[in-house]
Amino acid sequence: MANDLLKKARRFADPYRVTDGKKFRLRDVDPDDTGKLNKEDKPAAEAALAEGVAVLASLQERLYAQDCWSVLLIFQALDAAGKDGAIKHVMSGINPQGCQVFTFKAPSSEDLDHDYLWRCLRVLPERGRIGIFNRSYYEEVTAVKVHPELLARQKLPEGLKKQKSLWDRRYEDIRNVEQYLSNNGTKILKFYLHVSKGEQRRRFLERLEKPEKNWKFSSADLTARNSWKDYQEAYEQAIRETAAPHAPWYVVPADNKWFTRIVVAAAVIDALDSLDLAFPEPTAEQMEGIAEARHSLAR
Repeated sequence: MANDLLKKARRFADPYRVTDGKKFRLRDVDPDDTGKLNKEDKPAAEAALAEGVAVLASLQERLYAQDCWSVLLIFQALDAAGKDGAIKHVMSGINPQGCQVFTFKAPSSEDLDHDYLWRCLRVLPERGRIGIFNRSYYEEVTAVKVHPELLARQKLPEGLKKQKSLWDRRYEDIRNVEQYLSNNGTKILKFYLHVSKGEQRRRFLERLEKPEKNWKFSSADLTARNSWKDYQEAYEQAIRETAAPHAPWYVVPADNKWFTRIVVAAAVIDALDSLDLAFPEPTAEQMEGIAEARHSLAR
């Protein structure tokens, strides 16, 4: 069953993987897409997700034991696209000791006293662990690009802020950092959850109408919604500039949460499987110790 799931995972993930951004256009991805599944297939898809979570847990156990690779999962999206839910459901079977989740909101005064990559790079996953960034340094070429007042708050020398090449330099910075991390054993997967404007509106209204979901709503959500087109262009450009075989983007349709989650799970399973993970073979000295312990306990 595990081998069959691994093959299915590759088939689910491949259509949404972007490794070369030259021809990528966000408009080519339908937020309501469910691949080869019909919406009536939702129960079967949810059952498959549960099986996938079990396979993911097994792969993560090997990752932790082998202690060579680290995995970085970056989630980006507009508000209400389902990042939190995708992380919660896909990673539900993971051993907490082997997984670290960091959420990056508005930068603190300490963050602003450093370069824009600092707060993310200081919490990169250790070898053997999965690190999850709920938003990331990609905010610096999306939200900051759409809202120039955010750039004004950064303590860059004025000459650097005004240079027209600022965004090109940031894309280059990100490409170089991701190449460096890949060269040193970090497997990078980047997810953009692509929700439609209509579905976002429906989810916002749900947050307003259900008291238990009121806490999720912020007036800042509407501010971002008012810049919808600018955000679409910023994300498209970021994906075009930074997609690479060693750091692919997965542009995942997000209007159907059940489908979003199964694609994310499939991509993570496929990536972990590609690392040829295995439990370490005990050394001769360890085997000798095991034999002695067995003999001692058998008395």
